[in-house]
Amino acid sequence: MEFEKLFKVYYMKVYNYLLVLTHQSHLAEELTQKTFYKALNSSYH
Repeated sequence: MEFEKLFKVYYMKVYNYLLVLTHQSHLAEELTQKTFYKALNSSYH
């Protein structure tokens, strides 16, 4: 599955999971972005 599709399918799931863990929307957003950034970078190695 290409990255854009993965992003669209899993973004809210990852964000909501991290929101439950952190109870802070800005932190959950930042961690979600970092998660997808790492996933994108690892797909090119």
